[in-house]
Amino acid sequence: MIRLEKIDAENVWDILDLKVAESQKQFVAPNSESIIEAYTTLGTECAAFPFGVFDDDKPVGFVMVGYNLAALYEALDVTENNYLIWRLMIDQKYQKHGYGREAARLALEFIKTWPCGKAEYCITSYQEENEAGKKMYRSLGFAETGEILEGEYVMTLKL
Repeated sequence: MIRLEKIDAENVWDILDLKVAESQKQFVAPNSESIIEAYTTLGTECAAFPFGVFDDDKPVGFVMVGYNLAALYEALDVTENNYLIWRLMIDQKYQKHGYGREAARLALEFIKTWPCGKAEYCITSYQEENEAGKKMYRSLGFAETGEILEGEYVMTLKL
């Protein structure tokens, strides 16, 4: 059974050990960088929720949900008071088994518990060369906005 588990002292090292293939490193930040970014949101109007993606007890990936990134970074107006799938990665050994799509779906379920309050949109983005990511997000109902943020194509999903 695939599930999300909050990053804690017991599982952080397993999550830090997960890696994407060399050819995918341009598409996603290392999990260590993402966890550091989550920490930097403490005490701000922004929030981050880093999770390990587990298949039963086996760590297979990482996903991080964010909220109100406009409060922390120069970002698009649509990020203000909205959620986003900030990071999503599946370890190279577990790709092409549906884990990415299921992790994104579970992240959306988490978002719909409104941990920071109700919002209108969930935002994500992808790099032009990341066809798999674009296809996966479209399959979940995300649509391109035509905007580009830090070189990535922005997509939104009405919540």
